[in-house]
Amino acid sequence: MQQFRKEYKLQILSETNTSDDPFQQFNAWFQDAVDSGISEPNAAALATASPDGMPSVRMVLLKGIEKGGFVFFTNYESRKGIHLSNNPKASFLFFWGELERQVRIEGRVEKTDLAYSDAYFLSRPNESRAGAIVSHQSVKLRSRELLEKEFFETLGSEGKTLTRPEYWGGYALKPVLFEFWQGREHRLHDRIQYRLNDSRWLKERLAP
Repeated sequence: MQQFRKEYKLQILSETNTSDDPFQQFNAWFQDAVDSGISEPNAAALATASPDGMPSVRMVLLKGIEKGGFVFFTNYESRKGIHLSNNPKASFLFFWGELERQVRIEGRVEKTDLAYSDAYFLSRPNESRAGAIVSHQSVKLRSRELLEKEFFETLGSEGKTLTRPEYWGGYALKPVLFEFWQGREHRLHDRIQYRLNDSRWLKERLAP
């Protein structure tokens, strides 16, 4: 694996060239990722923990930042949904390798309101809605063929309106910590952390 070693030389990150507001800093970096042409810059690793403390991580897509929360959608009865119902704390990791950057976010997760979930569900193509309806995520599946049969039966004829099932909707992660990481030469990476303290964000540098 040593042949994959590389030096990071693209950018620097300092206390003076970062915003005092971590949301503004995230938005600036996210726009850089979009402008650079990275495929799915909104893809993030979401880490949760089971009731007995076993960590689990998977990729999700960020769908917006609303009222101070990073929003994603999923099946509430999935593994991550069960984890969050028992332990509503989670973390995101965005990795933009082409920019030699990553952002880590920790916080508490809550469900979005029903109207917001309904509106997003109705904005999706009918095929995506049907997929969400028939996929009882994380449940053992008898066969691919039965899943596809239920999908096409649910999809029905063209023009049929599919509404959001109660077991599917949005979550919003409300951050209490951000860490912005910029790769640097010799593994002396830049790490700027923001911690929420009495409703104020404290910015500090961490060792690489």
